[in-house]
Amino acid sequence: MRYWAAMAGLWIVLATGLVMAYIIAGLPDTAGLSQAAVGPSIVVVDASGQTLATRGAVHGNDLTLSQMSPYLPRAVIAAEDRRFYQHGGIDVFGLARAAVTNMRAGHVVQGGSTITQQLAKNVFLTSERTFKRKIQEAMLAIFLEWRYPKDEILTMYLNRVYLGAGTFGVEAASRRYFDKEPSELTLGEAALVAGLLKAPTRYSPANDPHAASQRAGLVLDKMVEAGFITPDQRKAAGKTEIRLARGAQSVGAHYFVDWVLEQVPNLIGPVEGEIRVETTLHLPFQRAAEADLARVLAEKGGKLNASQAALVSIDRTGAIRAMVGGRDYATSQFNRATQAQRQPGSAFKPFVYLTAIDQGFTPESPMLDAPVQLARWKPANFSGDYLGTIPMETALALSINTVAVRLSEQVGLPAIIHTARRMGISSPLTAQPSLALGTSEVTLVELTSAYLPFATGGLRPRVHGIERITRRDGRVLYESRVEEGPRVIPAREAGAMNAMMRGVLQFGTGRGAQLANREAAGKTGTSADYRDAWFIGYTADLVTGVWTGNDDGRRMKKVTGGSLPAQIWKAYMARAATAYPARPLPDGGYAPAPPPEQLVQGEVPEDAPAGPVQEPDRPGLFERLGAFFGGGPSTPSENQNGPAVAPPTPTTPTPDTAPIAPTESAGAEPTVSVDANAMDALPSDAAPEAQPSETPANTPPQPLPPAALPPNTLGQLHVDGAP
Repeated sequence: MRYWAAMAGLWIVLATGLVMAYIIAGLPDTAGLSQAAVGPSIVVVDASGQTLATRGAVHGNDLTLSQMSPYLPRAVIAAEDRRFYQHGGIDVFGLARAAVTNMRAGHVVQGGSTITQQLAKNVFLTSERTFKRKIQEAMLAIFLEWRYPKDEILTMYLNRVYLGAGTFGVEAASRRYFDKEPSELTLGEAALVAGLLKAPTRYSPANDPHAASQRAGLVLDKMVEAGFITPDQRKAAGKTEIRLARGAQSVGAHYFVDWVLEQVPNLIGPVEGEIRVETTLHLPFQRAAEADLARVLAEKGGKLNASQAALVSIDRTGAIRAMVGGRDYATSQFNRATQAQRQPGSAFKPFVYLTAIDQGFTPESPMLDAPVQLARWKPANFSGDYLGTIPMETALALSINTVAVRLSEQVGLPAIIHTARRMGISSPLTAQPSLALGTSEVTLVELTSAYLPFATGGLRPRVHGIERITRRDGRVLYESRVEEGPRVIPAREAGAMNAMMRGVLQFGTGRGAQLANREAAGKTGTSADYRDAWFIGYTADLVTGVWTGNDDGRRMKKVTGGSLPAQIWKAYMARAATAYPARPLPDGGYAPAPPPEQLVQGEVPEDAPAGPVQEPDRPGLFERLGAFFGGGPSTPSENQNGPAVAPPTPTTPTPDTAPIAPTESAGAEPTVSVDANAMDALPSDAAPEAQPSETPANTPPQPLPPAALPPNTLGQLHVDGAP
């Protein structure tokens, strides 16, 4: 009997040994435990270093316990493993306590894993729920306890653990949630971080600030029970306001982020490890663009059947400062600023007129506005009326279709295409007569970029969104070259074009976009049947393009480039342009002739599509011609929503915006509830615009003036969950 019992015991020992040998053989090598395995990840920041987005995981730097707030390790121990310094890797009492608690609750409400077991699982094992994995976890925990001191185990855990929002380690989490060093965390902030360990996504303050504060309150209670803090400290922490980091808080910026990330592999090759992409985007500009676009569409888009819009803003160095690819990124990730090919309408006409300037025409050259027929095509002005002989600058300002077509026949379509190419248009252009009226499709970023040489006095800088790409250790992988770009227009010709396009805002189809106390120029555009409406305008430092329309190509209700797009442009530029000192547009030595006096003030003309559209009754040709030659009030127009012509002589513009009280002083920390769409507050002490005689060309943008934006940001948060 004893023999058989001995044999059975022997076989059990052998079987157990074989099972353990099998499990041990599957254990990973722990030699690299002190070095974190870092997968590919990208952090995208704006021009000032504020985070726009994170793709992949962000790993914090390895810290020692002395480099962390003393509250942080105590909060983690209280929340996760109160007997951490007493057990040897496996807490038998903790397992028993968890089993009893779970039995009473009828489901799993408490785990029994120690910090050492969690470290073993997070670093070496998968999250699969199998007996083998649990045995391996326990064995690794015992081995780690045998090999490393307790403080080192705790340090490795705090540097490796996932803490939500794509962050690994307390250093990354501290910066993500509070924008501060881990050593600076308060008691309440440390409790909030420790509370993330139970469910990082659910308790992340970026996702649910109320749940995060409730969980932090429970951690504080556990710290009292463990004797780490006193009840008075807990009470004080519960009343302390936690200010969360601003973060980008610009959902619309993801259009821009997607666009720049597509370029990264072409600049540095395959992404390996952690990299940081420093972009040109200026968050105050971005938030202003999103807010103004959304407001105008909300107020007028519905009744005018305009459901979408896009905006691109580029400074004179070619740096993209704002990009809004659509009304709502969450609903549609299609970027209408970079991906949508649309007919620009009359916004293409500046390239026709620039070609004419190249060939010796001047803004004062007489142009014939009269019926024209090319084969079976009879392009006409919207009203069906004609002004006869008018200066070329007036034809451009009023966007006269017949003049543009005649001019294109005179200068030649190949020459126009060549001009558009050297200005930056890369989309296919069809050499047919209607090209002069903008029937070849382009993208918004492409067309806006092609207006840059006007603002720079003839230079074409490289349009870019990425300034620098670096590794985590600071090593530079790519850096954008700062250069003026090639000269594509003689300075004098650029000055002549600027003089003509100033007229668009002073007395032409874009008069509604005129800015107060600042020179600006631009051009409206409307495609056939009101399917697309554009306004591309610029100051000496900033070129901004706006498009409105519908994704399915539906007609809008008489929306022209001089209406919704010009309104969005003006609302945005009235603030963004003031970040730069006011200065005149480059004239290149061009001296315009005295302005004609034949046009008198009327309503603001708007740009017309190429095709005919029904129009209310208007003054007849003879009345308009009488006014043209010095008679009574006139309303010459080529376009859509009624005539509207003002004298070309400059007048004192009205203010762009009514005074608005500042929402928050610049740099103030947020103390409101979390709003993922909140925007930076803007300072209320913007200096009055001056007209300096000399201004550096590459003046960086300054803070924007006050505006009616929602208050910034993440917010007032109490760790006990009180509002």
